Amino acid sequence: MKVVILAGGLGTRLAEYTKTIPKPMVKILSVPIIERIIRHYNRFGFEDFLIAGGYKQNVLKKFFKNKLRDLSIKVINTGKKTMTGGRVKRLEKYLKNDRFMLTYGDGLSNVNLKKLLKFHSKTKNYVTLTAVRPPARFGGIKIKGKKVKYFKEKSHLDEGWINGGFFVMEPKIFNFLKDDNTILESFPLENICKINKLGAFKHNGFWQCMDTKRDKQLLEQIIKKKIFN
Repeated sequence: MKVVILAGGLGTRLAEYTKTIPKPMVKILSVPIIERIIRHYNRFGFEDFLIAGGYKQNVLKKFFKNKLRDLSIKVINTGKKTMTGGRVKRLEKYLKNDRFMLTYGDGLSNVNLKKLLKFHSKTKNYVTLTAVRPPARFGGIKIKGKKVKYFKEKSHLDEGWINGGFFVMEPKIFNFLKDDNTILESFPLENICKINKLGAFKHNGFWQCMDTKRDKQLLEQIIKKKIFN
């Protein structure tokens, strides 16, 4: 089964790192985040990867010429300004009407991919996403007058579920992808949800995206603590 990794965005909020490299090539300690993502999939037996490149895609191509050569990794140009859904649409011919995995090139998780795939296989969903609870950044308090009447340390358990990537998709997803301007998380997933064909695999373990410098630093701390490797 093929794994698609979206890796074409500009990464503007990490501009100090992405002037010369695409965001997925930003290193967490000494390893690019995209390599860590691929290695996680490979632990579960996945060996065939399509990288949806765009911005600075040649950096990705050069990197994978000499890295992870025991795996099949193809970097495909899906355009510099193409939206997430449009990038998937451009890969349709490579996926040959087969089920495939998909995730973002800027997020790590220890999600059990075998359990995710098994969960999806038991349904008739067009798409299953991995639902996660993001870490809360602040603790909560309630004040009455000048006294704190409630105090609770920050906890991700107080947060709602969000889309954490790590999708399983059926070929029917392409019926909802129009062109380069299609945002996967907008019309396609919203409409698949409306027809009750969007599943959620709940993951309570580790998950962290890398949108900002703070996120990068947090991921480095997590790797050092060996919560994820």
